[in-house]
Amino acid sequence: MPMKIVVPAGTGKTLAPYSPGTLADGIVYVSGTLALDKDTNVVHVGDAAKQTEYVLEQIKSVIETAGGTMADVTFNQIFLTDWKNYGAINTVYAKYFPGDKPARYCIQCGLVRPDALVEIATTAHIGKK
Repeated sequence: MPMKIVVPAGTGKTLAPYSPGTLADGIVYVSGTLALDKDTNVVHVGDAAKQTEYVLEQIKSVIETAGGTMADVTFNQIFLTDWKNYGAINTVYAKYFPGDKPARYCIQCGLVRPDALVEIATTAHIGKK
């Protein structure tokens, strides 16, 4: 099955040569997502909870554009810049995954934008469409 590029309406430019998401054989792959506005400026500087919510809303938009829901998410890769934000990130994250939780990992690292505190990449299985 050929890959389909997934770009939600109103999506701004990207920082590098990638698509917000791709769909292939019923699987949605969402690129690593930062809290960036349409002009690639970091939003909610200094607030890990608000950045996490913004990131998850962007991810939700990609998955819904592909025809799925957040309940279809099977795996998340979470990158944070400081473990001190781990609790705030998890509090917001739990609201987006209230039932069965997807598999995930979380690591501390530097991100491409110094003011970004969290980045999440996602895989969702929405079935063959």
